[in-house]
Parts: sequence; C-alpha cells; structure tokens
Amino acid sequence: MNMPKLRFKDDSGLDFPEWDEKVLGDIAEIRGGGTPDTTITEYWNGAIQWFTPTELKTKYVSKSVRTITEMGLKNSSAKMLPVGTVLFSSRATVGDASIALNECATNQGFQSFIVHKEHVNQFLYYWILNNKQAFIEKASGSTFLEISKKQIEKLKIYVASFPEQTKIANFLTAIDDKIAELTKKVALLQRYKKGAMQQIFSQQLRFKDDDGQDFPEWEEKTLGEIANLKRGASPRPIADQKWFSDSSIIGWVRISDVSRSHKYLNHTEQYLSEEGISKSRFVKKGSIIMSICATIGKPIYTNFEVCIHDGFIVFEELQINPEFLYYYLLLIEKNWHQYGQPGSQVNLNTDIVSKEFIYVPIEKEQTKIANFLSALDEQINTSQQQLSLSKQYKQSLLQQMFV
Repeated sequence: MNMPKLRFKDDSGLDFPEWDEKVLGDIAEIRGGGTPDTTITEYWNGAIQWFTPTELKTKYVSKSVRTITEMGLKNSSAKMLPVGTVLFSSRATVGDASIALNECATNQGFQSFIVHKEHVNQFLYYWILNNKQAFIEKASGSTFLEISKKQIEKLKIYVASFPEQTKIANFLTAIDDKIAELTKKVALLQRYKKGAMQQIFSQQLRFKDDDGQDFPEWEEKTLGEIANLKRGASPRPIADQKWFSDSSIIGWVRISDVSRSHKYLNHTEQYLSEEGISKSRFVKKGSIIMSICATIGKPIYTNFEVCIHDGFIVFEELQINPEFLYYYLLLIEKNWHQYGQPGSQVNLNTDIVSKEFIYVPIEKEQTKIANFLSALDEQINTSQQQLSLSKQYKQSLLQQMFV
C-alpha cells in the first residue's frame, strides 16, 4: 500500500487507519456543465452564478463574471451544483480547481466533484493540487487539452479516514490563511508606497529638517542637468559567441533580465567576454540604468559590474542622491509612453530623457525621502520573501501528505 511520508495522529496520539485505494468516481459525483444559448437574452443576467475555467484563481469562489437565469439552466446542459462543490477545469486549463461557496453552475469546460458526505471536499481539493499532472497526462486534444468524465472517474486516489482527512484539510487551510494574509500585506504595502511616492514628488507631503523646520523650496531641473546620460552599445553581430564567456563576471544586460528584477539587478543570463566588453557600454556596480526600448522607462540599480546595449541608458556623474533619482524614475515609468505614437512601440533616446523635468529638494531632504522609501521597500521585500517561503512550504507539505 502506498502511503504518504507525513502522517497525522488521532487526538489520543494513536495512528490513524491505513489509507484506502479508491478511484475518484467512488468518492464524488462528477457533474459537467454547459452554456445557455448566448443569443437568448432571457437566459442571461440572472441569479445563478455561472463560472468559466479562467475564474478558478483562488481556493474559494463565490461570484462569477456572468450569471444565468433559471430558464437558461433548464434549457442547456448546465447543471446546478451545491455549496462545497469542487469546481474542476477539465478543458484547456486542465487541473485547475476551486471550492464553490454558493450554489452555482459552470460552462462545458468543467467536470466538477460533489463530494460524498463520508469524505472532505477540502481533502480532495488539496489532492487535486498535488496531482494536477495526473489529469494532464490523461488529457488529449489537438486544439486544446481535455479530459473526459469517464477518464476522471477511473483515476486512482488514496484516501485517509474521515478524521485524518479533516486534520489534513484544516492544517493546509491554516497555511493558506497565512499565505492570504501575507499576500494582502504585500498588496497594502505596495499601495501605500505608490501613494506615498505620488504625494512626495508632487510635494503634497514634505519632510522637516532635524529642528522641525521646513526645508527650502524644490528647484526645477532637467535630468540632463543632474546626470550625464549615456546610451549603451552592442557588439555586432550579436549572435556571434565570441562576445560571450561563461567564465566572465561582467553581465550582459537584456530587457528580460530587467523585467524579472525589482530594485536591484543581481545577475544576468549572459556574460560578456573581453572582446564583447570592448564593444559595449561598461557600467559600474551601483549605477542606475533605465530601459529605453520595448519595456521602456524601468529603472534599476546594477548590483554588480555590467555592460548595457543601446536599449538602455546609464545615469553617470549624478548631482543628486541616487536613491532619490531611482524612486522618481520609478514614479514616472509609465509617463514615457507619451513620446510614442498610438499602437507603435515606443523608443526613447538620450535627448528625450535629458529634457525631462525633475523637481529637486536640497540634499538633506533628498536623503530623508530616499531613506523613507527605501525602508518601505525593505518591508515589502521581507513580506514577499515570507510569502515565497510559505508557498514553498505548502508545496513541500502537499508532496509529503498525499500519495
């Protein structure tokens, strides 16, 4: 008998019974869905929640994007599903699942589980999360993957006793609650940071000096006045492998490297050889660079020595606090699109960026602003790391608690 690596004890500290080998059809009624005729208005905008597979993004769902009427339900293959049904996507996004908090119906892309009373719906939900690949391997289709009701019914599942199912479900629910709490905390901190940046750089929110007095008024300058802007350069042809070296420590910055990073660029996918470095723009550690093509306007700190191609500029010889500049550039990141034509890819250059205005406080207020926003970033990063670790922990538990 296959058994999970991690087991619970009962309330007396004794082992629970061995798990039973069953098939999914033994533990739940599997019920499909359907779509009412979209041309008949009387079938739509009713009181019945009607889900599509793309809406299965969280453990629980309650409100669907579209709703149907009783008439729509009766005149289609859609079926009413009770509270607690494990909604299961059997088409395209095979294996996605959520638990319904309300009575509802689904479209034809579902084969949902109405769990029998001697089993725990959350236990099945978590089992599905851990065994998604088993459904995908059984699915087939040329246009999109799909797994049938008959195939699902025959899938093997090892099932604990009801009390152990309950303990497993409750334990994993507590982990999910922690993940939800951290997710909310990160979102609130990010929202607070965005609002604080808008107020600070619009001067609605001002700092005081150490004596509680107002700082002087900010001065209007251009980015070209507070930094020497230099554009990157690329060795040609870029596909030639002589420009790259696995033993080099000088990173070759691409848009993809920057897009998946946050404040600091800590590594790149490729590294340049000495020949490659001689044909590019060398950038010292601790510099601020900004993308000027494709994903335009994203600023980032270089946390090691790199070279940049002509899709980036570097701000050298800074006359202001670099942290202050970084957060200002972050605030105006979306504004650069005004320089492009609708529907076309926007490309900037050093001349455009140099002429952009920036209001600059004295050095001491710059420092206070930079320190305040950096502290917020540290809080966000700490919460994001906790969130990432919690998700990893949950994934590890799923693998150990289910067969």
